[in-house]
Amino acid sequence: MNQGKYVFAQIVEFLPQRIFDRIVEKYEGNKYVMHYTCWNQLLCMLFGQLTNRDSLRDLMVALNAHSNKSYHLGFGKNVTRSNLVKANERRNSKIFEEFAHHLIDVARRNRANDNFEIKGTIYAFDSSTIDLCLSVFWWAKFRKAKGGIKLHTLFDITTQIPAFVHITPATVNDVNAMDYLNYEQSAYYIFDRGYVDYTRLFKITQYSAFFVIRAKSNLQFNRMYSQKSDKSSGVLCDQIGKLKGFYISKRYPDKLRRVKFHDQQTNRTFIFLTNNFDITSAQVALLYKNR
Repeated sequence: MNQGKYVFAQIVEFLPQRIFDRIVEKYEGNKYVMHYTCWNQLLCMLFGQLTNRDSLRDLMVALNAHSNKSYHLGFGKNVTRSNLVKANERRNSKIFEEFAHHLIDVARRNRANDNFEIKGTIYAFDSSTIDLCLSVFWWAKFRKAKGGIKLHTLFDITTQIPAFVHITPATVNDVNAMDYLNYEQSAYYIFDRGYVDYTRLFKITQYSAFFVIRAKSNLQFNRMYSQKSDKSSGVLCDQIGKLKGFYISKRYPDKLRRVKFHDQQTNRTFIFLTNNFDITSAQVALLYKNR
């Protein structure tokens, strides 16, 4: 006979329940609730994620198979599909969002290190489109007969942990998600060329943060002077200048750095823009490579 705790119960012990209860109290998540609390709901959904359940119905099949263990697993006395559906519909999602952000902060602190060549906080920002069945997720209309959402993620490169996640309809342009970022002073933000928006990039400069972004092919750049570059490292040129064009120069009036780099492994040439003038041109390419 098994005398110890179940594996799932041992995993749950790492969750700070006092913090979660404090958040639940803040949003009155357990108001008028007698049995199926927010904590029970959280553990049920965690069990569904860890066991790779595809739907609530699939989750309930798995929970019912362990009904005699539900109390020891933390699911509560009586878990039904209707209870779970009502809890997911009616309870404030901010409860679980704030708890997730707290866990992310704890994980990032525990994973903090100085192993990367460039010191400081380094983030990569990108989005992924997740396809959904339009007949089920009618609110996530993407194309005529296709549903979907976009998952915008700010990824901490040094800790390998997401620092921020934002979900939008799939039709939303990627650059709009930049408005939800809180830029940290002296931190690096790495973007692909789909995020070229000079008004938003200038906002990063105003917050005393740095960015590295891949330039578009139609870049209009007025070179003021060039810096020494080591072509043996793949850096073809390293230039300081300003953007050309009446409207574009208004959107980003400060100087920019243009680095042209040839990657020998893929035999491709990249052009990067950055507002950091202190790191080497090879380090600019290294930052984008780690994106």
